[in-house]
Amino acid sequence: MGMIVSLLVLSALIFFHELGHYMAARLMGVYVEVFSIGFGKKIASFNKWGTEWRIAMIPLGGYVKMKGQNDADPTQISSDDDSYNTKTPAQRIFILLAGPAANFILAFVLYFIIAIGGPTALSPVIGKVADNSPAFIAGLQTNDVVRSIDGIPISTWKDMAEIISSSKKSLHLEIIRNGYIESKILTPTLQESTNMYGEIIQKKMIGIGSAGITHTLDLGFSETFSYATEQTVFASTMIFTGVKKLLFGEVPAKELGGVISIVKITSDASAAGWMSVLFFAALISVNLGVLNLLPIPALDGGHIMFNLYELITRHVPTEAVVIKLTIAGWVVLFSLMGLGLFNDINRLMG
Repeated sequence: MGMIVSLLVLSALIFFHELGHYMAARLMGVYVEVFSIGFGKKIASFNKWGTEWRIAMIPLGGYVKMKGQNDADPTQISSDDDSYNTKTPAQRIFILLAGPAANFILAFVLYFIIAIGGPTALSPVIGKVADNSPAFIAGLQTNDVVRSIDGIPISTWKDMAEIISSSKKSLHLEIIRNGYIESKILTPTLQESTNMYGEIIQKKMIGIGSAGITHTLDLGFSETFSYATEQTVFASTMIFTGVKKLLFGEVPAKELGGVISIVKITSDASAAGWMSVLFFAALISVNLGVLNLLPIPALDGGHIMFNLYELITRHVPTEAVVIKLTIAGWVVLFSLMGLGLFNDINRLMG
């Protein structure tokens, strides 16, 4: 069942990405020949609005085939008015950006639904207190609840962690212990920690760990909107930063995951409930949006790069350059997919 949910989620995310391209193309007056979910041999199709809508054998992507555009053969162009290549560079960039934009919009909608459903957050309840840490010296104990810091009410562990990590002086904590409010003063210290990318960093901390207790957030409309916006921006920034670190060797290549990882994570999430499925679907949707913006000729970002060149220089890249860069782009793309698949298999084999 988890596998079916995974494939349905992945196909839905791909559908919305391609739907963004499709709608933008039609808006710009471009004839769309094929709208495909999956690659390879088609297993089902129908014709509507002048377009062949198909489902193909390999559900690992999709594409919108526009008149005058063929990634497999960049020399296939058309001079008709409803052709992609007769549109201005700005119009083509609009069509290309529409796919990733659809993924970001979908992620926002999913996070908004999650916010309405009542997302959970770590409560500011202290678990372990490290020996000889600022918290230990100040007398903080397991099961203490942090009520406020410097007069600022604390409702989640994240709120507390952000204040501590950005502190520049001693902090005044109000805690609840056995039903009574107590005051504690302590000074965070720089300590070695590991960030989400597995890097060793220096961070201000007080030497406490979470008790792992969660609570449901009760959000109003404005808070729901803010939650969806913050989560979309956070996910986008996280993935952009992760890709940059991977490309510059700051994160080892073994951390790269492929479609097997996506399917496994979504499958595991489905066992944890619909909220988890929506959360990971939103994260994967942002992932698709970000990755498609990479300046690789086989992806939207590569085509945007060609059109930006034409827009700025008023010259079309030569056919030879386009063909060579497109081939190189496919090599890079398949290499990354192969590496991700290799890493996935290694993880499955332990």
